[in-house]
Amino acid sequence: MADVEHEGGPGLHQSLFRKESNLDKYRRMVIGDQGWLRTIYFEFVILFFSLIPGALGLFCRKYLYRPLFKRVGKNVIFGRNLTLRHPHKITIGDNVIFDDECLLDAKGETNSGIKIRDYVTIGRFSSLVCKNGDIEIGPHVNIGSTVKIIIAENGKISFGSNIDVGSNCHFSGGSYDYSRSERLPSTQRLPTKGISVGDFAWIGVGVIVLDGVQIGKKSIVGAGAVVTQDIPENSIAFGVPAEVVRER
Repeated sequence: MADVEHEGGPGLHQSLFRKESNLDKYRRMVIGDQGWLRTIYFEFVILFFSLIPGALGLFCRKYLYRPLFKRVGKNVIFGRNLTLRHPHKITIGDNVIFDDECLLDAKGETNSGIKIRDYVTIGRFSSLVCKNGDIEIGPHVNIGSTVKIIIAENGKISFGSNIDVGSNCHFSGGSYDYSRSERLPSTQRLPTKGISVGDFAWIGVGVIVLDGVQIGKKSIVGAGAVVTQDIPENSIAFGVPAEVVRER
């Protein structure tokens, strides 16, 4: 069998198998370097209140989750079993709704994290994941269920205002060099270009948006499209890869 090059394993393995205690690994990856009092508070709130159903759970989380974040506005609703990583780097505006089972991961050593503005809805099982990058969601954005928004090293994914994102979409803010077949593609990351979605855009169900793409204002991307290049303003695009079929 041919030799396999092991140098530079997956990023999660490099983080988990550092020479440090399991508790220090957990704090670094989940909570961040926030001191022991914040660590204890985080553990207490997540353990006892994240899974409480009904109105009681919503009421408790509304107030007890606030100190976990960098900033939380008025009338924020936190659903059940919200997974948080580095919440001290997450800013949330007014009247924001998080449905059950969402993931907010602002991890990174040099990034700003996640900023969610007013009147945003994040659907059930959706994920906002920073890998030392930034995510910004503008006001009046509706994100459907099971949407994945992932940004890699030093990149940014930004959504303007008044945007609808259908269920099962994937925004992939990162790309890889796969020319060296003896190495994992995930260990050959290319510089991140980022993704932007303009005001009043509509992203249909199951759309995949690749790194470096800009979707213009008031454009529509049809269900199931794979967007590999920019979509101009006021355009309607469909297909794999997505192509503009007409103006809106």
